[in-house]
Amino acid sequence: MLYILALLIGVIAGLRAMTAPAAVAWGAYLGWLPVAATWASFMSHWAAVGIFTILAIVELVTDQLPSTPSRKVPQQFGARIIMGAFTGAVIGATGGSTIGGLIAGAIGAVIGTLGGAEARGRLAAAFGKDPPAAFIEDAVAIIGGLLIVAAVA
Repeated sequence: MLYILALLIGVIAGLRAMTAPAAVAWGAYLGWLPVAATWASFMSHWAAVGIFTILAIVELVTDQLPSTPSRKVPQQFGARIIMGAFTGAVIGATGGSTIGGLIAGAIGAVIGTLGGAEARGRLAAAFGKDPPAAFIEDAVAIIGGLLIVAAVA
């Protein structure tokens, strides 16, 4: 089950790179993710929560800008894989499976990046404009991320 949750948090990173670590930091801070005795214990500190939450908010705003590049360009894609791997590793660490979580998270990020781009493109076409599709994707990423970290507990 831990690997599935790590894969799913990677999918969230593929949708919104910084929402995944923000959700994981909040989960650790609220005690949903038992990271206290692991290398990932820093994720439960208020500073990690604050930093990742601010970065997630900035990402949600900049995603709406027309100048924002595609999530599939190398820099964006790479960042999503790194965040997926990192957040998957944190979830894996709660069960002593850091490497397995890292791999699952990276795979999930690839799935989320490519699948999210396709889904958003189809939604935008159906709506005739991008903002409603972007807002739906935002909601899926935020709610999904919180549900995933809550499921670890």
